[in-house]
Amino acid sequence: MRTTQVSTLIVAGSLAAAPAAAAPVLTVYTYDSFVAEWGPGPAVELAFEADCGCDLQFVATGDGAALLARLLLEGAATDADVVLGLDTSLTARAAASDLFAPRPATAASFALPLEWTDPTFLPYDWGWFAFVYDKTLVDTVPADFEALAASDLKIVIEDPRSSTPGLGLLLWVKRAYGDRAAEIWQGLADNIVTVTPGWSEAYGLFLEGEADMVLSYTTSPAYHLIAEGDDTKAAAPFAEGHYLQVEVAAKLKSTRNSELADRFLNFMTTEAFQSVIPGTNWMYPAVTPADGLPKGFETLIQPEKTLLFPPEEAVSVRDPALAEWQTALSR
Repeated sequence: MRTTQVSTLIVAGSLAAAPAAAAPVLTVYTYDSFVAEWGPGPAVELAFEADCGCDLQFVATGDGAALLARLLLEGAATDADVVLGLDTSLTARAAASDLFAPRPATAASFALPLEWTDPTFLPYDWGWFAFVYDKTLVDTVPADFEALAASDLKIVIEDPRSSTPGLGLLLWVKRAYGDRAAEIWQGLADNIVTVTPGWSEAYGLFLEGEADMVLSYTTSPAYHLIAEGDDTKAAAPFAEGHYLQVEVAAKLKSTRNSELADRFLNFMTTEAFQSVIPGTNWMYPAVTPADGLPKGFETLIQPEKTLLFPPEEAVSVRDPALAEWQTALSR
C-alpha cells in the first residue's frame, strides 16, 4: 500500500512538472505591407489565434513576386504552410511548380469582377492598379499612358521582377497597347524617377515628395481620406482602362499542418478576416462584409474598362514584356 502511494505521488509530481503541450504553429509567407503594424496582419493574427488555439506566424518576404521567387528557391523544403500574397499574374507559374495543394471547398460568395473557379488559389482581396497623385500639386492629370509620357510629370514605379504591382503595370501596358507597348515604355522612360523593389518603398517616396505620381491602386486615396482625413490624393482614371489584380492565398503540399492550413484558408473567407481588409490593406475584400465597405470608398474612381490577362496568358506574356521594359529603361 505504502509503495503504491509513493509511486503514485512520483507519477503525479512528474505530470505536474511536465510543460504544457506547445501550441501548433502555422507559418504564413506574405508580403511586407501585410504584416506592417498598420496592415491586416496584426488583427488577422489576433483573430485567428483566438479561434484556433495555435500560433500564427507571418514571415515577410518582400513584395509578391519576391515571395514566389523565394518559394521556388526553397521548394518542398520551405517552412511555409500557407502563402498569402500572390496574384493572377503569378498563379500559373506558381501552379506549374507543383508546390501547392488544392484549397478546401468554400461556400463563400465571392464579390469579384470575374468568376472564380481556381481549385488551388483562394482570393482574399482585389483592386485596380492606378497612378496616384496629389491634387494640390498636379494641375493637369494625364488621361492615358500616352499623355503621361508626353508630360513632364515624374513617376515612381515598382520592379516587375520583385513586385506584383510592378508586374501588373507591365501587363497593363501590354494589354492596353499590344505591339505598341515598347513605344509606350520608351516614352515613359524619362518620366521614371526610380524603380523600387516593392510597393512600400515606392509609395513612401511619393509621400516624401520625390515624385508627382506613384503606381498604386484606385483604392489608395481611401487610406488618406479615412485614416488621415486628407482628401488631396486621387487616382488618375485612364481611358485605356485599368488592370485588375486579384490577390490569393494557397496551401503548400509540404505542410505538416494540413488541417490547420485549411482552417486558416477557410477563416480567410469569414467576416473576421474580410472586414479587416478594406481599412488596413486598402483593397476591395473578396467577400463583402456584412456592414459593407467603409464610408469613403464610394468616392473612389470606378474604371470604365477592366483589363486582365488570364493566368496562363500572363505567364507567357511576362518575359517578352519584361524585355521591352528593360530595353526602354536602359537607353
